[in-house]
Formats: sequence, structure tokens, C-alpha cells
Amino acid sequence: MKNEGYFSLIHRNHSLTTVTTMSPSSSCSLPSLSQQHCYPLFHNHPLHFSLSFSTKTSHLLSFSASKEVTLNASDKLLNSFRDWGFSNSHLYTMLEREPWLLSCNPNKRVLPKFEFLLSKGASTSDIVSIVNKTPRFLSPSLENHIIPTYELVHRFLLSDEETVACIIRNTLSFCSSRMVHNIKLLIECGVSDSNIAILLRKWPSILCSIGLLKEVNEVKRLGFNPSKTTFSIALLAKHTVSKSKWDEKIGVFKKWGWNDETILEAFRRQPNCMLVSCDKINVVMNFWVNELGWDVLALVRGPDLFGFSLEKKIIPRAYVLKYLLGKGLMKKDASLITPFRISEILFLQKFVECFEEEETSQLLNIYWEKLNVQDNSDKGCINKVTNDELMRC
Repeated sequence: MKNEGYFSLIHRNHSLTTVTTMSPSSSCSLPSLSQQHCYPLFHNHPLHFSLSFSTKTSHLLSFSASKEVTLNASDKLLNSFRDWGFSNSHLYTMLEREPWLLSCNPNKRVLPKFEFLLSKGASTSDIVSIVNKTPRFLSPSLENHIIPTYELVHRFLLSDEETVACIIRNTLSFCSSRMVHNIKLLIECGVSDSNIAILLRKWPSILCSIGLLKEVNEVKRLGFNPSKTTFSIALLAKHTVSKSKWDEKIGVFKKWGWNDETILEAFRRQPNCMLVSCDKINVVMNFWVNELGWDVLALVRGPDLFGFSLEKKIIPRAYVLKYLLGKGLMKKDASLITPFRISEILFLQKFVECFEEEETSQLLNIYWEKLNVQDNSDKGCINKVTNDELMRC
């Protein structure tokens, strides 16, 4: 086995003594982290543990090989973390990934960041979660990065609660200086605050991407208004779908009779249609055209249907509509899209329960059969909700 240099920290009985590094050429052979069966070597005493770091990590500390270094401040650092709720396991992970912490002054580099988050409504468990998941959060300057970034994000999310939640969900994005740069870029490009808020809540990784300006300009060229909600979804589609996969989806739509113009129209109406899989597009198209016998171009006006559940929404409602059309109970030129967009309560009210008892009974049987409801208790539950809802209308 190839010899590895090691950085070892032994902490016993509230007293940290020394730290020793050994060069890769050292004659002693030590196991790698992956070969250590004790991860880490915790003992019964809460302050008694062993941490080992590979040469790749220890060289970040800029210590000379075979040089013994005393880190009196580390005892204070580790106890400071414990006071905030960090376990030995948390400390092991954190120090392995950010070894510079061992030589920092916690009162200057660490605790002020914890106190800032606490002042914004974060709990101690939130702080532990943030740092344990992304120890890099402790690296940027509080004054020069964390506070300015927080204030910028808060401008769009409008509350400390949502801003802290954004940090918890996407700590790595929050640590990136590119986030601030890209948010400012979006503002300059005329993207609305509401769209930026959507990106922060749902897809913050986009705000840390390289080449965002190119994607923004491309979405604009496709006809999307940066003040409309569809802009952020279109931006997500252009950012996440590779060119090869994009071309593949275009090919699927064309196979079913759409052309470049109708595809662009559908994308402008509902850009989510380019986020569904090719298989889902094929399944919906096949059911719509071959099972129902309906015009494929009708879906251009309702491309959001590609994102609906086939089993729970499209199939049961479609068979109800097909029955109504066949019986002349629905106008031939009535929209085939609207019935899929409304809630189940409104659908049952408008397309099932508004007819004579015999027709309503037949329509309910069709609906429940296609919905695969197995027993009457399920039906009764939904009917009760329907009646309650109708009483509130």
C-alpha cells in the first residue's frame, strides 16, 4: 500500500495538546480514511475522539512535513461548536472538508455567522443543518458576502422565514458569489422580481450557472416576456434540457404531426411541455389520437396536459367527455382542454352531476371505473367533499 501523509488530532479530557503532520515519504504506513473501521474512533467521553486527514487535506493547512504544531485555539473552537449543538460526527465531517477551521479564531470567523442566522430567525438545529451539509458556508466573509447576499435574496422572498429556508435548502448556491452576479444580471435584463423569486424558491442552482446571460437572451428571442411567470419556466427548460434531448423531443412532437410553428406556440403557452420525457409525450399523444380519436392540434392549446397524470386525471376525464360528445350532451366546438385544468370538484359539478339522474349515474360509473376507485367508501368520501365545496360556492 502506498504510504500516505497524515494530519492527526487527538483530543482528550478537555485538553488538546499537539498536532503532527507526516510527509508521504514517512516510513510508517497508515490506513486511509476508507480503510478505518472506526469512523471516527469515538470513546465514551464526549470530548474523546480521533480525527485523521489525508495529505491532500492536510496540505491546505500550510504546515511543513513532520512539523509539530500546537493549536491551543482549537480546543476553544471545538467546544464552541458543541455549545451550538454540533456532535463529534458533525465535527469530523466538517473538519475533514474545511480543515482551515482548526487554525481560525472562532470568535471572528464562525460565531458571528451563527449569531447572524440566529438573529434572522434560524434555530440552532437549522444552523447545524446548514453547516453540516455545507461546511463551506463558514468560509465566505460575513460582512462582504453573507450579509449582502442575504439582503439581496430577502428583497425577492420578502421575509426572513423564506430567506432562511432558502439558505437551508440551497446552502451551496448561497455560498457562491455567482448567485449575486446572476441575480443582478437578471435585474438588468428586465426579469421581474416575481420570476427571480420563483427561481430562488424552486431552482436556485440556475442562479449559480455560467452562461446564464446567453440562456436569458435565447428565451427572450423565443418570445417570452421577462415579466411573465412563463419566462422562469422557459429559462429552466433551456437550462436543464440538453441540446440532444431538446432535439429528440422536437422530433417526437413532429412525429405526431406538429411542425416548428405549433411546437413554438405550445412552448410559449406552457414551457413545461419541454420538461416532460419523450415517453410521456408519446403516451399522451397516443391516447389522445388513437384511443380518443381527437385532433392532435387541440393539444397545442393545452400543452400543460403533458404534465398531468394520465391515470388520475387525463383518462377518467377524457372518457367522460367522450361519452358526452357521443350523446350530444356537449357542444362539438366546446374546449377539450378546460375540463382537464379545473379541480375535480368543479369537473364533477360541470360535466357529471348537472345532468338527469340516469345520465349522472352512467357518467359517475365511467369516471370511477377509469379512475380505478375500488370501493364505495372512496367514492362517498369524494362526493362528500364535492357537496361541501358546492355549498361554499
